Amino acid sequence: MYRKVTKLFARKRPAPRFLRYFCRTKSFLTGKYFFQSNNNQPKNYEAEVNSGSLVRKLHGFAVSCGQAPTARGEAEYSVMTISTSDVTIPSTHSATIRGRQDIAIYPQVSGTISKVCVKEGEVVRQGQLLFIIDQVPYKAALQTAKANVAAAEASVATAQLTYDSKKELFAKNVVSQFDLQTSQNNLLTAKSQLAQAEAQLVNAANNLSYTEVKSPSNGVVGVLPYRVGALVSASIPQPLTTVSDNSDMYVYFSLTENQLLDLTREYGSMDKALAALPNVQLVLNDGSLYSQEGRIESISGVIDTSTGSVQLRAVFPNPGRLLHSGSSGNVLLPHIYKNVVTVPQVATFELQDKKFVYKVENGVATSQNITVSPQSDGKNFIVTAGLTPGEVIVTEGVGLMREGTPIKPKGAATTATAPAEQPTKEQ
Repeated sequence: MYRKVTKLFARKRPAPRFLRYFCRTKSFLTGKYFFQSNNNQPKNYEAEVNSGSLVRKLHGFAVSCGQAPTARGEAEYSVMTISTSDVTIPSTHSATIRGRQDIAIYPQVSGTISKVCVKEGEVVRQGQLLFIIDQVPYKAALQTAKANVAAAEASVATAQLTYDSKKELFAKNVVSQFDLQTSQNNLLTAKSQLAQAEAQLVNAANNLSYTEVKSPSNGVVGVLPYRVGALVSASIPQPLTTVSDNSDMYVYFSLTENQLLDLTREYGSMDKALAALPNVQLVLNDGSLYSQEGRIESISGVIDTSTGSVQLRAVFPNPGRLLHSGSSGNVLLPHIYKNVVTVPQVATFELQDKKFVYKVENGVATSQNITVSPQSDGKNFIVTAGLTPGEVIVTEGVGLMREGTPIKPKGAATTATAPAEQPTKEQ
């Protein structure tokens, strides 16, 4: 006999009818499971939900599966209370650095350079010798001028004696009036020649002195394009060198016409603006901040028609000779705003070219349109409209937030409700 073996297959129980309307989904944020409705609702789905029977069945199913219902807590956000304060925001302007004096040194006489007395970058004093040009021809010219003066002086003496003699003879009626007048004219001619010879002597002496090229001011020697033996003159294309007075540096920068008008209106006049403007700072070409502060000394009275800007000049002390003439940088011009509302830029978001923040009203986030000033320090906005002191805004996570999101400020005390005690059944 064959024994009949019956294999029993475990048959899965069909899911309860109410679960056919939902699918079990895992949250990617919390890792917990929840039920989400699908598209298989029956016609009486709403009536069943409204009656509460469906919710009770779901609750009972979750409990029977060993999963206790959990309540999702409100997310915590950083918030700030709006208040007014004085804010200083600098504006950046491209600048060019120049020495107080940049003097191009040209020779006043022609000749070959016989000696270079300085080196490039050397600090010189006013009157210090820089170059010597060949002096031989100019010394000879000076000696010639001196000889011409001596000859002219002798001619004057001779003409004076002749005139005195003719004058006495004319008094005795020995010579005519013509002879007397002629001798007087010869004396005047000799005196004129003497004056001319003396002027030539002065010119020769000056030319000789010009062969010694001296520094016209204190400063630093620039490039030396000409060396010993080079033929130079007053018409050379490049100067012998440039002496820059770097004790104080002039820093030039520009403001637009509108910025100049705002500045004038703020202080009342140009003179008052120059007296009241705060000190400015200088950012060097490598991005570092110069240790010394500068002072705006002048504002040009002419607006450049090609650029629509006006030039300003600030003076910076240069005790360590860190600044060099011809270099560039950026001037930080501070603007002081009094009693203004500021918000962090991370607390704002843009929608259709408008800026918004989330205010906290009745514990939920409410979007608020704001108007901000174009001036900012890169971290905060100056709010000109849309917020008033005392209001509370959210300062983090605004990019993922939505209208009506429940807000719980960070650090706020959490109010917890203790579970009610169940009455014990008397035995």
